Amino acid sequence: MNGGRPALELRGLSKSFGGLDAVRDVDLKIFPGDRKAIIGPNGAGKTTLFNLISGVLPATSGQVLLFGRDVTRWPSHRRTALGMARTFQITSLFPKLTVLDNVLLAIGGLRRTKFVMWRFLSSYRDPHEKARRLLESAGYWERRDVEVRQLSHGEQRQIEIVLALASDPKILLLDEPAAGLASGESREMAAFLKRLDPDLAILLIEHDMDVVFDVVDRISVLHFGRMVEDGATSEIRSSAKVQEIYLGTG
Repeated sequence: MNGGRPALELRGLSKSFGGLDAVRDVDLKIFPGDRKAIIGPNGAGKTTLFNLISGVLPATSGQVLLFGRDVTRWPSHRRTALGMARTFQITSLFPKLTVLDNVLLAIGGLRRTKFVMWRFLSSYRDPHEKARRLLESAGYWERRDVEVRQLSHGEQRQIEIVLALASDPKILLLDEPAAGLASGESREMAAFLKRLDPDLAILLIEHDMDVVFDVVDRISVLHFGRMVEDGATSEIRSSAKVQEIYLGTG
């Protein structure tokens, strides 16, 4: 699966805030179909790194390459158009709208028709067909008319990912998809993520290690802004260095 051109490549990526090096010389490659996690203790720089990858923050130095193109200075929307999507730790759904309406708004926001104010969204056939495909693949089509506020927190987190898929991404960045979930909901989230398109590259930040070990194949460990370990899930699980970082052992 790791042949050909990377979907995402980071070369010496760094970010400084005044005298603080939040991210330092990070190198990383994600190939189509990869399932990879970035882990590390609080303050390690994980969210800052995601903000650099997605264009929310400008890099101090280094490069971000998306499908071979240098997008380091590109804004977020141009990276989205090239095939990148991202979720955030805090949900941004419309709680009083239905599941279907939330998905339709996500689809509509990517089209030129979003500037047409005199037509009902329901009058466009293509968005409805796409919304149906997305919700059917996620197992939510039968619940399309349920208001989002009536869903559990775990279900809302899954719908958030469905919205990210509306742009037909080739690489998906997930910022703590299991944050705030009970153990049963975390297992459901892991199962949901494993059902996603196998050709989709997924890079996730996550503190729930059960989800990480269940979903990804490789893990990178970030500590004080640096990548200190990278390897297969089984290697990271048994790494003495990782245990020292997390538990203060050794």
